[in-house]
Amino acid sequence: MTRTPRTGPGRGWLLRLVIAFAFAQGAVSMARPAVSYRALALGADEAAVGVIAGVYALLPLFVAVPLGRRTDHGRCAPLLPFGVLLISGGCALSGIASSLPAMAAWSGVMGLGHLCFVIGAQSIVARQSAPDEQDRNFGHFTIGASLGQLIGPVAAGALISGQGGTLGRTSALALLVSAAVAAVALTWLWRIEHRRAKGAGGRPGHKVPVRAILGARGVPAGIFISMAVLSATDILTAYLPVVGEHRSIAPATVGLLLSLRAAATIACRLVMSPLLGLLGRRALLTTSCLLAGLLCAGVALPVSVPVLAVMLAVLGFCLGVGQPLSMTTVVRAAPDRARSTALALRLTGNRLGQVAAPAAAGLIAGAVGVAAPFALLGVFLVGAAGLGLRGEGRPEPAPAPGESGTVPVPSESAPAPVRPESATAPVRPESATAPPETGTAPVRRPGADGAPRS
Repeated sequence: MTRTPRTGPGRGWLLRLVIAFAFAQGAVSMARPAVSYRALALGADEAAVGVIAGVYALLPLFVAVPLGRRTDHGRCAPLLPFGVLLISGGCALSGIASSLPAMAAWSGVMGLGHLCFVIGAQSIVARQSAPDEQDRNFGHFTIGASLGQLIGPVAAGALISGQGGTLGRTSALALLVSAAVAAVALTWLWRIEHRRAKGAGGRPGHKVPVRAILGARGVPAGIFISMAVLSATDILTAYLPVVGEHRSIAPATVGLLLSLRAAATIACRLVMSPLLGLLGRRALLTTSCLLAGLLCAGVALPVSVPVLAVMLAVLGFCLGVGQPLSMTTVVRAAPDRARSTALALRLTGNRLGQVAAPAAAGLIAGAVGVAAPFALLGVFLVGAAGLGLRGEGRPEPAPAPGESGTVPVPSESAPAPVRPESATAPVRPESATAPPETGTAPVRRPGADGAPRS
């Protein structure tokens, strides 16, 4: 089979990619709350903190599609160290910045680096995984993100609050440490992309229009599902502390609940392959989104802490399905020469969701109450479940090499044992009328022209 060489010798490349992603994502997850604390120490109000956090997601929106185009027609691996350097540099320079505009600028650099790394890494997984391995490999790949999201905020909290001194000094220390953590990812980026995968992109100059990519059935559904799942994760992280304040739940307990959610997401991705074998990808995607929607709405109910812990554990498990399967949905539905661009569009949708969803949640919470954003998320995820039920776009056709149905070539292969000297058969002028008779009739009447020339 030709599928085995594409994955290279074993899956060591995937393990190294997961570890590198864990360090890169851990650095970003550690730096983002530290950036907010650093901005507060520099005199920022809540609005300024929101702007600085928004620049992280907004700046990459303008370069996501060009980066995807470049990756479709070239190598993916160079984006990984470039992204790590931008993350590390953005973290370090945020730690020594002395003004809010500089903080916003370096926050954008950090977001750009994260985007570069993720586009390159997802494209490598898509290229070097056989179709029947994509769900499993994308699931394992996203374990790196979950590990970083689990450890990063905890480490930032320990560094920022552990010093007991001024907020500016401790937040700057956290940013410098996050820069060092990101740099560790460079040590795992060796032999990630195989030689066979380097030329996997299409020919330069032949670009699939963005409208054609978005028009491919399955691509919009994959983007929407990914946006819904990521928005649910972000709003849950941002607003569960608010829920805790309203219900007199201690901050330490809220942090433990969020860690439980992240751990359940990791557990889901570890058992992704057995779940796919048991349920199938369509049923798994639909069921997980539907159940996540119901549980998100249930978070708004005044339940006890143990019940809330169980709900968040199941919710985290369900949310772990959406991201890897939406990657596979987009990759399978997109045109072959535009898979990296389609993944970049998916990331663009994620970033739009990261900007719009918290803003919308804040408006709704201010007008209706803190429970309203969770109910809205429930509706959002139920809609994603409906899209998952429709299935994927391209059914991954099995390409038939050179066959076009009733071509005369197959019909000539049958009489070959009967007429060994059939190499001279093409001389017959009647051969042009033979194809409609796809049976063995052309062989039964070799002398129809009266000239026995065999």
